[in-house]
Amino acid sequence: MAKEKEFYWRRLHSLLGLIPVGLFVTMHLFINFSATNGAESFNKASKTMESLPFLLILEWVVIYIPLMFHAFYGVYIAFTAKPNVNRFGTVRNWFFTMQRLTGIFLVVFVAWHIWQTRLQKAIADAEVNYDMMADIVSNPAMLAFYIVGILAATFHLANGIWSFLVSWGITQSPKSQKVATWVTMIFFVLLSVVGVMAILAFV
Repeated sequence: MAKEKEFYWRRLHSLLGLIPVGLFVTMHLFINFSATNGAESFNKASKTMESLPFLLILEWVVIYIPLMFHAFYGVYIAFTAKPNVNRFGTVRNWFFTMQRLTGIFLVVFVAWHIWQTRLQKAIADAEVNYDMMADIVSNPAMLAFYIVGILAATFHLANGIWSFLVSWGITQSPKSQKVATWVTMIFFVLLSVVGVMAILAFV
């Protein structure tokens, strides 16, 4: 019974990592990418998101609650799961390890990012705009931290999609899993370019 319960918890963890968390991460990076067109473009995109009706409820239901479950249960998985060398081979097991490491790092990174942005708005009535992000990444160490965070997030999402396809029985054969590896890694590279270009636009 315990194993069956854990099976469903892991399924939920996998699903939430893709929908809505993965979709939000992708959308968030593309909104940030608007900064490559200048401060006015980013501020306009940011204000559009801020003007959504029932924003606070949407943030908690669609972002924070799913994200917290995915993060906390993901840390549990990271410290209890073991790589399966015989089934997936060396490369996939490196990805397995990286998935766990990036997941743990992202718990810290996302918490810090929320503290620097959303919580500053709630506590100090700061405005989440181009100037806020430019001020944050004006520190070279913080810029490096954000770049690493973006790369960790894009890898974690891309490899998470691969894991989702396997765990949900969509890619069962070795050939389909190999194709999925290539597709998800191309997605990782493309989304990483978007994310890194976006953060550099604030410099």
